[in-house]
Amino acid sequence: MSRSAVAAVARGLALAALLVLSPAQAARQRPNVVLIVTDDQDVFLGGMTPMKKTDALIAQMGVSFLNAYVPSALCCPSRASILTGKYPHNHHVVNNTLEGNCSSKSWQKIQEPNTFPALLKSMCGYQTFFAGKYLNELLFVITETESQSVFSQYGAEDAGGVSHVPPGWSFWYALEKNSKYYNYTLSVNGKARRHGENYSVDYLTDVLANMSLDFLEYKSNFEPFFMMISTPAPHSPWTAAPQYKNSFQNVSAPRNSNFNIHGKNKHWLIRQAKTPMTNSSIQFLDDAYRKRWQTLLSVDDLVEKLVKKLEVHGELDNTYIFYTSDNGFHTGQFSLPIDKRQLYEFDIKVPLLVRGPGIKPNQTNKMLVANIDLGPTILDIAGYDLNKTQMDGMSLLPLLRGDKNVTWRSDFLVEYQGEGYNGSDPTCPGLGPGVTHCFPDCVCEDSYNNTYACVRTMSASWDLQYCEFDDREVFVEVYNLTADPHQINNIAKTIDQEILEKMNYRLMMLQSCSGATCRTPGVFDPG
Repeated sequence: MSRSAVAAVARGLALAALLVLSPAQAARQRPNVVLIVTDDQDVFLGGMTPMKKTDALIAQMGVSFLNAYVPSALCCPSRASILTGKYPHNHHVVNNTLEGNCSSKSWQKIQEPNTFPALLKSMCGYQTFFAGKYLNELLFVITETESQSVFSQYGAEDAGGVSHVPPGWSFWYALEKNSKYYNYTLSVNGKARRHGENYSVDYLTDVLANMSLDFLEYKSNFEPFFMMISTPAPHSPWTAAPQYKNSFQNVSAPRNSNFNIHGKNKHWLIRQAKTPMTNSSIQFLDDAYRKRWQTLLSVDDLVEKLVKKLEVHGELDNTYIFYTSDNGFHTGQFSLPIDKRQLYEFDIKVPLLVRGPGIKPNQTNKMLVANIDLGPTILDIAGYDLNKTQMDGMSLLPLLRGDKNVTWRSDFLVEYQGEGYNGSDPTCPGLGPGVTHCFPDCVCEDSYNNTYACVRTMSASWDLQYCEFDDREVFVEVYNLTADPHQINNIAKTIDQEILEKMNYRLMMLQSCSGATCRTPGVFDPG
């Protein structure tokens, strides 16, 4: 038999062997990955309290990261950080506006081809699936002459419409515009599909669940897969599924020590909040809190269905499942009714649960991690050389495996560029121009000079946050979270000057870092 004939027979035998492999055997060649991202779920939303199934299926079967953060507490820049593994100053999505690079043509041209899903598909041979909210946000602007909606989101005409399918996705089911539960449009591989208000076929969280199950049923069994499921919950309008509308009737927003108090010695935007809040504001935020919990019950069902499907297909033991949120949320802290985009723990700290091969059950981890680590981690799982990327994050894989003597970061960067317009809110003229997201009692949640950068640092010896605002005041906030976990007392004027200088220097280093220089843990001892 000739050499070429032998080679042909060998290829045939190899193909035959593949064809007789069970789906589970074929999948074991490389691990699969599922990433579930909720919208506006902070760890202070009762932690995982309303999500019993998720807690049992992921947290109890894997690891819960107790100090997981986002580098920007807002949808678009945070989601861009997840996809790129970069800080906002490197992916240049700084807020939710097109001017802030949210879902812009520049983002699509420069950053989208280098996201981790694009690398998974093109370099690692993964089949990739996306369902849900991509880069979406709706900014409602009120000026002296008119009110208008500024669309800065996937599906908008200025961002290419629903026909734009970002590189790296084998299957694409993306929500047009911002979070909704009924009466929305999905881009199904670039084609618009309209949904109405029939619960059984249109409730978005359930639709995402069903699409995910269909993918698992009909995908190729001979390639590993990556799934990203991005739910609308618990983002507004907080529309619960019918069976959950009466849940948690006795639940109210947490009354921590920073609830409904004046934010003294803080940036002016925090100081302007009315204290104490009106009874109507408190009733509103309590109602919002309950509704947010109610929407998460459908996410809980999604997680259960997904895990059961993986188990039935024999793929659960070879699949990593990550559960997190794009940012946190506040409900009444420092008398701010509801929103995010502030520098405090309630807005930047998020849940992060992971289960998968080699991860021991019932573990907790106190290391300081961030959502810029998700992309590098998933690429590391796929076997990709992280040195070939320009990502700022670090792979969590050594932490997931419980490796000893892991060199890890002791700090990371938080940064945000405020939104705001020249016009004034006609219902709140005393606040002047540049404020946005104002409530009827004239408490505004953002402004053009709500622009800040922070270094959040943590070790066995210290737990600190240092922030500088880019405004005329050059306002500084510093918190010792060991003594003051709810960040009530700004110690910027009383802390040792040498510590301030060290933290200022470290902040400058992080603001200028890129790629490997961000991944290298800084030697930082505030004293």
